[in-house]
Amino acid sequence: MKSTEVPLFFVTDRSPEQDEEGNLRYGYGRSPSLALGTAVVDLGKNITWEQLLAASRTQLRLDSVKMELRDIKEVVRGVKTPLPYAKIDGKLVERPDLAAQNQAAIEKFRRVMAKQLELTPRKEVFIYVHGYHNTFADAAFAMAELWHFLGRIGVPIIYTWPAGYPGLFGYTYDRESSEFTGNHLRRILTQFAGMPEVEKIHVIAHSRGTDVAVTALRELAIAARAAGLDPQEKFKIHNLVLAAPDLDLQVAEQRIVGDRLAESVNRFTIYTSPKDKAIGIAAKLFASPRGRLGTLGMEQLPETLTKDLEFGTANFAIVNFSGASDAGGSGGDRYGHSYFRDAPTVSSDLVLMLRDDQDPGTPGRPLEPLGLKFWRVPAGYPAFPQ
Repeated sequence: MKSTEVPLFFVTDRSPEQDEEGNLRYGYGRSPSLALGTAVVDLGKNITWEQLLAASRTQLRLDSVKMELRDIKEVVRGVKTPLPYAKIDGKLVERPDLAAQNQAAIEKFRRVMAKQLELTPRKEVFIYVHGYHNTFADAAFAMAELWHFLGRIGVPIIYTWPAGYPGLFGYTYDRESSEFTGNHLRRILTQFAGMPEVEKIHVIAHSRGTDVAVTALRELAIAARAAGLDPQEKFKIHNLVLAAPDLDLQVAEQRIVGDRLAESVNRFTIYTSPKDKAIGIAAKLFASPRGRLGTLGMEQLPETLTKDLEFGTANFAIVNFSGASDAGGSGGDRYGHSYFRDAPTVSSDLVLMLRDDQDPGTPGRPLEPLGLKFWRVPAGYPAFPQ
């Protein structure tokens, strides 16, 4: 597809709004119903495919390329949640008329996605869950870049929740929005997993969005095991990626290790950086006793986590990045928090993992091993042997 335009799907529980010209847009308001839609990101307004390709192959990436979001359209909107229910003959039953409406919306959603999957040889969906203070456009731009670098494989989807509240209380509002959206993400992941047309699901979450993803997948895994099912088989999560996770280390340990989340997906990868200033601020704000997961290094490992990494058999990796000088380029931030996009070495590793299905340390993904499932992104990565 030699075009600067990137077509995306979105799933959102942001409230719909209209701009000054009457076009659909989404702000930070919360909606009790989920919407599925389409949007287009132009990766380079008024540039050619050849110019975009040249920008994609440089260390500066898309820094000088101005992206544009347009053609936002809702395809289907589900019913408001939660659905009313009653206990009848010992079973919980949702109100029939609303349950029927919900099923009709699900079926329309399935048909739309099945039609798109017919157009790609890889029957996979890539779902990006953004972080704190991100707008709808921020999420779209990040996914458009990633999908472009992946070689435009599978189906790109942004799951965009009600973040971006302005002013002093922005972080607290966004944090509670991340809790509000959990039920909706669980529902949509369940729908994707239930589609026979979908073979693999990849979830890439950033910043506060990592808490959204971890919470949803943890609860799905618990429910699957309680029903005697293997979460990997039921939910088809091939890759779970947490980039710059804004999670208290002790909380993350209980949720990820305690509830066996790494065993619930095929490959679990965490990107961390000691130079992530945003995570450092969060550690002080919440008085995290042992710091945050997003800055975790081997020297900070608690004894319980060390034992789990020594004994565990999950396909699990913690990838450390410390090259702040490498974090220039598109959408760069002064806090060093968006390095999974801004640093060519890190985004290259992400592509090698998702596109080529490579584990760390393989010839196709030559990260530097540090021990205990820790890996380091070396300068100039990936430098393949000649």
